[in-house]
Amino acid sequence: MDRERASGANSKAPLVNSERDNDETDLYSDAGVGVIVSEILEEMGQQQSAPPTSARILPAGSTVENATDETEPDKGALADSSDPIECVHDPKWRFQNKHIFILSEAGKPIFSLYGNEENLASIFGVIQALVSFVQDGQDEIKSIQAKDVQIVFLLKPNLILVAVSRTSFSVAQLEMQLSDVYHQIISTLTFRHLRNVFSKHKGFDLRRLLAGSERLIRHLVSNDSTTGQTNKNVFTFLTNSIRVLPMQPSSRLSIVNAIKENCQNHKNLVFAILIINNQLITMVRMKKYSINPADLRFDENGFMHAHVSYLSENCQACLLLFSVDKDDFLDLSAIKKRITEKLERTQCFSAINEAAVKTTKVKLPMVGGDIPELKHFLYKPKAIAQLLCVDIPKPYNTIEGFRHLEAIYSNLLECINSTHRPLKLIYKAKRNEILLAWLTSSYELYAVFEPFAEKSTIIKHVDKLIKGIDKEFDTFFISSHPTF
Repeated sequence: MDRERASGANSKAPLVNSERDNDETDLYSDAGVGVIVSEILEEMGQQQSAPPTSARILPAGSTVENATDETEPDKGALADSSDPIECVHDPKWRFQNKHIFILSEAGKPIFSLYGNEENLASIFGVIQALVSFVQDGQDEIKSIQAKDVQIVFLLKPNLILVAVSRTSFSVAQLEMQLSDVYHQIISTLTFRHLRNVFSKHKGFDLRRLLAGSERLIRHLVSNDSTTGQTNKNVFTFLTNSIRVLPMQPSSRLSIVNAIKENCQNHKNLVFAILIINNQLITMVRMKKYSINPADLRFDENGFMHAHVSYLSENCQACLLLFSVDKDDFLDLSAIKKRITEKLERTQCFSAINEAAVKTTKVKLPMVGGDIPELKHFLYKPKAIAQLLCVDIPKPYNTIEGFRHLEAIYSNLLECINSTHRPLKLIYKAKRNEILLAWLTSSYELYAVFEPFAEKSTIIKHVDKLIKGIDKEFDTFFISSHPTF
C-alpha cells in the first residue's frame, strides 16, 4: 500500500523502499526519515529547492525509475584535506557518479570509495541514523530514490553497505555489487572471525583487519564507466558471468592435459585456474568441488590459500593454484614449475599469446559473418556462466558512448531479470539504434542494431549470428571443466 504525507508545495519527496508497508502507524513522519534523507542529499551535492519533509513508503521490491546520467565536472584528484568540512564540500568528491560506503552496525566507518573515512564522519553518522530509525519501526530500509540519485542499502550481520549512484544501474544491480563487496570482506576475514570481533567489541575499527585489501574492494566496484574508462568487465558483472579467451579447442586441451597430469596427485589442491587479460583460459578442479563466477563464496567460515604466479616472461598468463592447506607453498611452486615446463615444450605459450592478441580484435564479422546492421552484442549460454562480448566499436569506444552502451545493457538486463514482470523478448526501436533482448531456454542475447534496420532483417541477422556462434562454440566457450 502506498502512503504519502502532505509536504511543502515546492518539496519533492524521496521514495523510500522498505521491507514492510502495511503498518497503520506512520513511522516516517516529517521530523523523521525525510529530514535524514535530506541531510544525505545535501552532503552528496543534491540539495533541492526545499528540503524534503516527507517520504512515501513503497512495497518491498517496488520498482522505481532508474537514475539518469548528467554531465559531471572534471574528477581529477580528490582533495586530501584534514578538514572534514572541506572534504565533504569538495565538488570533485560530491559529484562522483558513484559512492560506496561501508560501516559497522554501531556506525564505525570502514570504507569509502572516495575520500578519507575519518573526514566523512558526518556521512557515516547520517547513514547509521537512517538505518536505525527505520529498524526502530521493525522495518528494514532497502533503497531511496531522490531526484537523479539512487541510494541502495545492504544490511548484513554487523555491517551496513550503501551505494549512492547517479549511474544507469538499477537497485537490484547495485545490490548485487554491494553483495560482491560484502563477500570480498568475508573472503578476507571469514564470517566467523567477523562475528567474534564484533561480539566482543561493537565499536571495533575493522579497518585494522582489512588494511591492504581496500584495493580489492575498489577493483570490484570500479568495473564500470564511473572510472572514466571503457571496461568490458562491467558486462560480466551485469550478466553474472566470466569471459573466456577464444582459442582453438586442440590448444586448450593441450593446456588442460599439462595441468591435470601435474595436479592430480596432490590431495590438498582444489582448483587450478589459468587466466590472461581478465579472461579464462581453462580451469581444472577436484571432482567434488565447483566454483561460482563471483568466486567469493566458497566457504565463508574458512580460508582458501592461493599460489599466484605468471607463467614466464614469454607468456603473461597467470596461474592460480588453490589449496586448503596454508603450508602448501613449496609444493605448489614445484607444481607450477612442472606445468610451465610442459606448456613450453608443447608450444602452448605461443598458442596463448596468439589468442590473447586476437581477442583484442574480436570483431563482429569474425563471429557471425558480415552483419553490417549489427553494432554490438552480448551472448551468454544458459548452461554455462560465460559471456561472449566482441570489441567495442564506434561510436561506443569513447567514454560518453560507452556509458550509453552500458546504460542500454543494464536497462535491458533489468527488464529481462525483473522479479515482478520478467520479460523474454524485448524489441525497442529508438532514434539512434534498435535494441533487442532475447531470453530462450538455451541462451541470452542482447544486441544493438542500426536504427534503419527492418524487423524482418534483424530476425534473419539474429539467426545468422546464433548459427555462427554455434559453429565456433568450442572456440568461444568452455563447455565443461575437467577434473583431477
